[in-house]
Amino acid sequence: MFRWGILSTAKIAREEVVPAIHASERGVVAAVASRDGDKAQDFAERFQIPHAFNSYEAMLHSDTIDGVYIGTTTAQHVHWTLEAIAAGKAVLCEKPIALNAADILTITTAAQTAGVFVAEAFMVHYHPQWTQVAKWLRDGEIGELKRVAGAFSYYNDDPGNMRNQVALGGGAVPDIGVYPLVTTRRVTDCEPQSVLATLERDPRFGTDRYASIDMRFPGFDLVYHVSSQMHLHQSMLFAGTAGTISLDTPFNTGRYGHAVARLSSPSGERVIRFSDNHYTLQCDAFVDAVQGRENRCFSLQSSWRNQRAIDAIYASDEAGERIELK
Repeated sequence: MFRWGILSTAKIAREEVVPAIHASERGVVAAVASRDGDKAQDFAERFQIPHAFNSYEAMLHSDTIDGVYIGTTTAQHVHWTLEAIAAGKAVLCEKPIALNAADILTITTAAQTAGVFVAEAFMVHYHPQWTQVAKWLRDGEIGELKRVAGAFSYYNDDPGNMRNQVALGGGAVPDIGVYPLVTTRRVTDCEPQSVLATLERDPRFGTDRYASIDMRFPGFDLVYHVSSQMHLHQSMLFAGTAGTISLDTPFNTGRYGHAVARLSSPSGERVIRFSDNHYTLQCDAFVDAVQGRENRCFSLQSSWRNQRAIDAIYASDEAGERIELK
């Protein structure tokens, strides 16, 4: 069994990742680390974890774990990923693994040099609803894909929340703006060619709270908006010359709603429902890759390509024009 170390007692670790590992048949949570020893101990007791560390460094250099899940604030992801690599521990780092594409190249070089496996934690990559969408598109079920339309929003104006703090890597785009892009890339196996984006920033926090994004792919467009200060909503629609594909809960399956994929065409409608936990599937895939079995993980190359497009969103907003991706 793969021995996981949980680096940070953040909400996503508590509510999603640790329960997902407990449901896995490939790994166990062997340790947790926090800069606050009491938090680490409480976390360990809650989830019956045998080892609690009062520093990240102590856990990374212990022999109690084989790899780590990093769930710190976004701005710390690069630092602790590199520290874990230096300690020889496999890394699954919560998205976004970095806030610019150049840092992902640094991580890639470090991982290759050390011979350590590293992956960015995009749980949606593993959900079977996206495999089904990819199959429908590949089989030509909606004809020629012409347009993808997406939306992802929630409301959070808490000044103490890291999503509203620039120094911690906050903002709607790094938090959720990645999802419509990464899922579109996954099901089409295509990369964006250009980006036109408009951002609105919160005058109190300086973080981007709304983004309207238009990306051109080969043969189709991806148009979506994201916001951290709008009514809770998420959707994805793939429109083609002979039909459409829509997803009821494209991103936060289980918490936002049930995962349902719908194919509509002149011949009728097909509906497929899913009950899979994409966090457990993600953890299983990570362990398989680390232990030399099938590698189905979201690659660092794909992480770089995704972040390159995110970087272009900010560049387009700053320049006030469409940015070409070469």
